Amino acid sequence: MLVDPTILDSLSEQTIGEILQSWIAFVSCTEILLGGSGDLSAASELASSVTILCRNGLRSLLEDHFLQYLEDTFMARAVLKFWRHFDKYSDVLRLDLQNQILVDQLHEELCSSLEEMCSEKNYQEKCLVMLIHALQLYEESIATGKINSGHYESNLLSRYQLMVSSVLLTTLPSHFPEVLRLYFKHKLEELNTMIAVNYKDGMESLNNDRNLKYNVPDEMNIDGSHPESAVSKNYTLVKCIGKVVLDLRNLGFTALTEDAYASSIIQLLKAKVQNLAVDDYRTPVLQSIKEWIQAVPLQFLHALLCYLGDSFDNDVSSGPISPLASRPLSYPGIDAPSEGLVRWQLRLEYFAYEKLQDLRIGKLFEIIVDYPDRSSPAIEDLKQCLEYTGQHSKLVDSFISSLRYRLLTAGASTNDILHQYVSTIKALRTIGPTGVFLEAVGEPIRDYLRGRKDTIKCIVTMLTDGSGINPSGMGNTGDSLLEELNREAENQETADTDDDINVDDKQAWINAERWEPDPIEADPLRGSRQRGKIDILEMLVSIIGSKDQLVNEYRVMLAEKLLNKSDYDIDSEIRTLELLKIHFGESSMQKCEIMVNDLISSKRMNANIKASKSQLAMNGSEQGESMSLDLVDATIISSNFWPPIQEESLHLPLPVQQLLSDYAERFHEIKTPRKLLWKKYLGIVKLELHFDDRNVEFSVTPLHAAIIMQFQEKTSWASKSLAAAVGLPVDILNRRMSFWMSKGVITDTGGADSSERVFTLVDDLTDTNRNGISNETEGMDEEGESSVASVEEQLQKEMTIYQKFIEGMLTNFGGMPLDRIHNTLKMFCVAEPTYDKSLQELQSFLSVLRAEEKLDLRDGHYYLKK
Repeated sequence: MLVDPTILDSLSEQTIGEILQSWIAFVSCTEILLGGSGDLSAASELASSVTILCRNGLRSLLEDHFLQYLEDTFMARAVLKFWRHFDKYSDVLRLDLQNQILVDQLHEELCSSLEEMCSEKNYQEKCLVMLIHALQLYEESIATGKINSGHYESNLLSRYQLMVSSVLLTTLPSHFPEVLRLYFKHKLEELNTMIAVNYKDGMESLNNDRNLKYNVPDEMNIDGSHPESAVSKNYTLVKCIGKVVLDLRNLGFTALTEDAYASSIIQLLKAKVQNLAVDDYRTPVLQSIKEWIQAVPLQFLHALLCYLGDSFDNDVSSGPISPLASRPLSYPGIDAPSEGLVRWQLRLEYFAYEKLQDLRIGKLFEIIVDYPDRSSPAIEDLKQCLEYTGQHSKLVDSFISSLRYRLLTAGASTNDILHQYVSTIKALRTIGPTGVFLEAVGEPIRDYLRGRKDTIKCIVTMLTDGSGINPSGMGNTGDSLLEELNREAENQETADTDDDINVDDKQAWINAERWEPDPIEADPLRGSRQRGKIDILEMLVSIIGSKDQLVNEYRVMLAEKLLNKSDYDIDSEIRTLELLKIHFGESSMQKCEIMVNDLISSKRMNANIKASKSQLAMNGSEQGESMSLDLVDATIISSNFWPPIQEESLHLPLPVQQLLSDYAERFHEIKTPRKLLWKKYLGIVKLELHFDDRNVEFSVTPLHAAIIMQFQEKTSWASKSLAAAVGLPVDILNRRMSFWMSKGVITDTGGADSSERVFTLVDDLTDTNRNGISNETEGMDEEGESSVASVEEQLQKEMTIYQKFIEGMLTNFGGMPLDRIHNTLKMFCVAEPTYDKSLQELQSFLSVLRAEEKLDLRDGHYYLKK
């Protein structure tokens, strides 16, 4: 005990003796009160000793001594014993948490130890109150006016509470927070099972009952005044949890406790979102998650806050209200939610939105593959999540990474990439109608597709193919992408027209107030109105570079389809052409329209020729024809408007040649002075071969028909003789004969030289040959050679004219970049036809010259190969 010497000098010996006796009595009373016996009889003696000590200015000394003795006693008799209860759970993360007995033991251990600790603390607080009462008596004895007795009580009690918290937190084992989280986790899971009585885990229950609702209680009253309430039925469980929270708060573990049960709620919510957001994307889950948040965590938190006394009504008369508390949220059974409950809902909903968003972004590649048929609800959920969280950049970065590793690889076909690109456009257009995120995501795909040679052909096929690539819910499965896009454009045009009609000045002002700037991912070079008008067809054309290239590729593809028609059924081609005219204009599609009209005219001309033949036969002027004109259906084309057609020499049998001549003569008579020039290599021949035991029908090319008809003259041919009769080189003939040999019609005796091979017609079918012949044979060119020159072949042929100019420029100027070569050709090339190629077409031709080792490319400049 330290005392100021100057004070002692001023005291008499009698006073010093009185102080010593009072101090000894005070220490003795302190030991009796805090000794653990529970004897409170020393209270009167404590008061008298306190009065004497305070009168002599030793008040702070006795307060410090009493609090120090409380701390030492609390540490020795309560704290160390409390922590020993949890020594067995020091490795809590490795415990078998599925063992219900072990979990129940931990729960019981926590509750009982907290009760013991709080009991000891309450007793010490009683003793401290006795000291406070003694100090108040002294103040009353010397006070002449009104005294503030509450000041001494709050000061000492706050110091004691601080001491208790400090002792516990400084001795806190590292595993205790995990013990608390484990306790709250299991209690909340138990409560979740009790409350959500109609809830079935996973999407299976949602599919079985699309109107599934959680049993949200009508009123959350912890006192059980509403026995029908789901939580009221489980009052004991909530009271148990609330008692633990109160005890932990009482010991100074407020922040630790809130962190523990908040973490448990978040983990339970995380598991629920994970469980609902399974790989089945056909059902929306966001609304179910929000219903579960209201049914379980929020109802529990409301009951807990009421039990803890933290709930309050948002009465406007009580003072200023936070904007959060007045937020118009739905709380079934709760008339006036507290601000704390509102904050909890915002926190939980944000976490649910963010978690579901992350799950959907992680599976966005698979979702878009199935879009829109089997994943539209998942896209709608993702859209709402992103609107709430604003984390669009996470979607862009993650999806671009998935595209680079899973789609934009050499192993993926161009068709697959384009299909995924179109689905991506549709899906991201739903998420962000302005097209901002589509621009960022689509750029890597477009750059990659520009490097593929078959991109244009695949785009045209995808646009015009009637089998459909990924048909949407509206329309037929046989519709092409072009038809689908046309329907979308018509619907959008109708909607825009309605909007223009219905928008008045007031609505325009409202729309202006709702305007928001573009996200940071937006391209600053594109305005909002321009970006909103982007459609799928425009984005596909942007890959190619110009619509002219797409039209040229379609023209080649259309020519191939028309030339392979065995009848004149071109309804689908006409429909596709009309749709393309809507998008690209009639002038761009003029040549294609002439090609289609050629088929229509051919059908009419073919009917006229056969009708005139029938009239002549009735008049008796047609005699001696070996083959009837009824066997011929000709496609008459205007060659100037068609793509270049592949030429190959072919000698037809004399009867067939005579038949074609007769047909051409009739045509000349009807369409004087026009004449027919037959493309003998093109067409389809339907013929029937007669064997000893049966007849077999074939549909073959004119070349295959000419070959097999030669065997009517003799049944065995040497390859050299047969090649001369048909008008083909021997090697081409041998390659074409493989078709008839594969059908079992011709046998090959072989030879040392290809020109010495002998082909023999089968007349007596063996079992092997009989099995080889099929009644449904497609005798088209087995090598898949096109009858029309491709766009690349046409371009190379046209660009050959400018090759000398390019070589001359590189000789005079040395290395030149692509754009300079392009501009120089446009200004100074005087060849016919005039240079009118695009930059992409020039680059393709220069790539061919590089492949032929005529040019070299270094640092973006082209050089002549030395």
